[in-house]
Amino acid sequence: MALRVIFIAPSVGAELREARFGDDAPPEAAGLAAARAVAAALPPAARSFASPSARCRLTAEALGLAAEPAAALADLDVADWRGHRLDEVAARDPQAVSRWLTDPEAAPHGGESVAALCARVGGWLDTLADDAGRVLAVAEPAVVRAAVVHALDLPPKAFWRLDVRPLTATELSGRSGRWNLLCGTFLTPPAS
Repeated sequence: MALRVIFIAPSVGAELREARFGDDAPPEAAGLAAARAVAAALPPAARSFASPSARCRLTAEALGLAAEPAAALADLDVADWRGHRLDEVAARDPQAVSRWLTDPEAAPHGGESVAALCARVGGWLDTLADDAGRVLAVAEPAVVRAAVVHALDLPPKAFWRLDVRPLTATELSGRSGRWNLLCGTFLTPPAS
């Protein structure tokens, strides 16, 4: 049996709506309701995981998953920028933001670089057994982008060219070293 890892982006929260760097706020009530509505559309899985953020944990619960916490799936650590809006940070230090968006090795915020995130998430993918069957992982959009960059052996600069919408599924199938991608499909409630 081939390994299938389905990453599910969490429900919408104020952070995403406000283009604010994550400060572990929970998802909005409407986002959780949307997750509950699509829960039955999820395929069965041998294991499920969730990023440690409240947004991912609560989305996983709303989806009916008994997800294992996975520290390796934590969001990109932006340290000093946490809780601030991107436009605020860019107004205060435009060179730092420009460097961060163009150099995957840069971490001007004192946290983690995009390249380091891609390596961390790729390391997690590589630990999954090739015969694990289907795995579900509710993970922050940055983690999903990092997984795709790693799995397809894309240059880390491609990270910023990938969009991940709330409550979409991004599926990787294959095994460590050779992955295929099924791009972000929307989860939809089953027909009644």
